[in-house]
Amino acid sequence: MFDRMTVMWWVVIWGCCWWSVLWVLSWYGGMGLGSVFGGMIFLDELSCSLGWLVVFVCGLSVLGSGTILSLGESPGKFLVTIVALMAALIVCFGASSFLVFYVMFEASLIPVLLIIYSWGYQPERLQAGKYLVLYTVGASLPLLVSVVWVYLECGSVMFSYCSQATWGLGWLVRVGVSMAFLVKLPVYGVHLWLPKAHVEAPVSGSMMLAGVLLKLGGYGLVRFSGLTGLGGELFLEVVVCLSLFGGVLASVVCCVQSDMKGLVAYSSVGHMGMVLGGICSNTVWGLNGAILLMVGHGLCSAGLFFAVSEMYKIFGSRMLFMVRGGGSVLPSFSLGLFCLSSFNVAAPPSMNLCGEVMLSVSILGYSVVFSVVIVGLSFLCCLYSWLLYCGTQYGGFPWWVRSGLVSGGSLLVSMLFVSTVFPLVGFCLVLGEFKVG
Repeated sequence: MFDRMTVMWWVVIWGCCWWSVLWVLSWYGGMGLGSVFGGMIFLDELSCSLGWLVVFVCGLSVLGSGTILSLGESPGKFLVTIVALMAALIVCFGASSFLVFYVMFEASLIPVLLIIYSWGYQPERLQAGKYLVLYTVGASLPLLVSVVWVYLECGSVMFSYCSQATWGLGWLVRVGVSMAFLVKLPVYGVHLWLPKAHVEAPVSGSMMLAGVLLKLGGYGLVRFSGLTGLGGELFLEVVVCLSLFGGVLASVVCCVQSDMKGLVAYSSVGHMGMVLGGICSNTVWGLNGAILLMVGHGLCSAGLFFAVSEMYKIFGSRMLFMVRGGGSVLPSFSLGLFCLSSFNVAAPPSMNLCGEVMLSVSILGYSVVFSVVIVGLSFLCCLYSWLLYCGTQYGGFPWWVRSGLVSGGSLLVSMLFVSTVFPLVGFCLVLGEFKVG
């Protein structure tokens, strides 16, 4: 007999699933794009894609956090926090004004802090939350100043009015506005909050951070690109070079990383560096490739963090030298991890492949010198993904692992893996032409 909290738990999961399915069906069924509800909500392929990603990843994060329900670790508070975070992100991605976007941009930080502080693993989660607040809030204060500037100059903060104006903003204001999104992306150099938050957060927090919250930076750069005039700026060229070369350095760190969760966290820096390069290329292929890679990376990284969490439950450690022989006793889990590791490398057929090909073409159009960096990123991504899969699935199975933990939860694991892999392959097969409004 299910109790009341269990019913509410599954209502949230199935509600997110059905909402995401109906979202996709209405989108491919010819849903009208543009401003709706009197101009309060702005819809285009970018906002619709990331809005669907928010709903889908929220459902997966609740599905993968069954331990909170079974152990009674304030499941009601957890559901309220996840739903509040989902609502804030949907409003942020669908906002038609700069002011609403900024308010939701900052409000999404509060549920994330509650998740890290309430269900984190170690006492170091307090330091991780401090880093998260200092980096994101401190960098976003110039964005608030720019919103006020827009209102004083234009008399409105709506996207439709402000996008048609030519702004004579100083270079310092442009740098300040861009930093708010570069930290959220995050670009190399201001990424130190990311591995700390990922390592200390529970599985739901890691899935939301990597799957959705990192996409706020890319979304903001696209939306504010007309306001800041990013194209052709010296600051932009420096940032693109830093992000791409920093992505190579972060990939090198992944190759020598002993913590599986830290490995997956650092891998996001390299992928988001490619996204930044595509956005700043000012080409249609670059913007479309950035959308595809953001959605694909959100699904893939969420699945990888869930896989790392399940291995931590079984082996009692996240160290690569402690986790061995998973493939011999967990064949279905090994297959799911293989698919996610392959798609993380942009293996066909996946949405990541389409996105990285388009981004590579757009970045090479910017400068052929970046071909060396792109090849290095691809090689290192293959290397650390291979190390993650082979290091955990081959070798002798440890004798101290309890058999009950190995056999339990296989249906839930298979369900979540299928839910993650299916959109990555399905959207690649039905991929149409994307245009950013």
